[in-house]
Amino acid sequence: MYLLRCIECGENFENELIYTCPKCGGLLEVVFDVSNADFRLDGNNVTLWKYRSLLPVRIEPVTLFEGGTPLYPVDVDVDARVFVKHEGLNPSGSFKDRGMTVGVTKALELGMKSVACASTGNTSASMAMYSARAGLRAYVLLPSGKVALGKLAQAMMHGARVIAIRGNFDVALKLVREISERKGLYLLNSVNPFRLEGQKTIAFEIVDQLGHAPDAVFVPVGNAGNISAIYKGFLELREAGYIDEIPKMIGVQAEGANPIYRAFVEGKDSIEPVENPETIATAIRIGAPVNARKALRAVYSSKGKVLQVSDEEIVSAQKMLAKQGIGVEPASASSLAGLLKEDSDFDTVVCIATGNLLKDPEEVMRVSGTPVEVDANISEIERLI
Repeated sequence: MYLLRCIECGENFENELIYTCPKCGGLLEVVFDVSNADFRLDGNNVTLWKYRSLLPVRIEPVTLFEGGTPLYPVDVDVDARVFVKHEGLNPSGSFKDRGMTVGVTKALELGMKSVACASTGNTSASMAMYSARAGLRAYVLLPSGKVALGKLAQAMMHGARVIAIRGNFDVALKLVREISERKGLYLLNSVNPFRLEGQKTIAFEIVDQLGHAPDAVFVPVGNAGNISAIYKGFLELREAGYIDEIPKMIGVQAEGANPIYRAFVEGKDSIEPVENPETIATAIRIGAPVNARKALRAVYSSKGKVLQVSDEEIVSAQKMLAKQGIGVEPASASSLAGLLKEDSDFDTVVCIATGNLLKDPEEVMRVSGTPVEVDANISEIERLI
């Protein structure tokens, strides 16, 4: 049905309880025999587990009915038809639920009792929810003072043991990888190849909902798992005969956290980490993305590119979407901000919005202002209307 393969040395592995290649240290990916695909891309019953025949689980899934997120047409100042795939309408409010339904199910399948992750917020919120559903213990390491309150509240409420470290996300990820190995915890960051398999279903749903592949897909890039997973989904659809062409994969990074953009501009296939990443888009505030090589491969292979956008451009795009009724957190808006900077001849474009507006309420209040306060007097209210 499937196997694990190293993207660097090409070695295959049957052991499923590994995250990187034991021989060369390279990233792993799940390789399927796509001839087993048994779903129809007909626009009906669009949910994540519709595509189970290309998902690497053998037991009944731990699910909160994730996937099936809307594909909204939006009106922006470009010639292309533009759609926003609103992943913020998943159960925990972000695209991470796609990976966690598969990752937590795999943890149960492998007999694990505890799971762990480092997080800028959304991963921890999602892992906590799905772990609670599965009855697993959940441990989270996150950078102290750097995680939006909405995300931290979710992880705490759903029962995860949250440990805030004095360091950034990249330090947290290094520590959680070490502690997971020492304590036998199942690691659910995007270095886990099974988690990314859930995220590739974004590609399946886009084709299912549109009826065809778009010309380009713009994706916010932090730890870089999502853009590589979506690309892999399109690859499998082409191999299975569902589509003929793969969209250009266009990654968008914030200017203050842009190692993959820098590598792309220099034509490299590996990054130089950004030591102290800073951006209003906390979900992509990552200086040493673990899936950078996968992401660059996706961009180069699809003839795409990587763009960078400023915090001001991110907020402008966030407000633009809000005026059309689509509420997203800052990182989500980076995909549209990237499209507005990119002058290309596309007919159909999909921008991935990764998280919900309410994930970062502090930022919303900073950029939107506070309510006008008046006395409870009809004349005062009429004056303001």
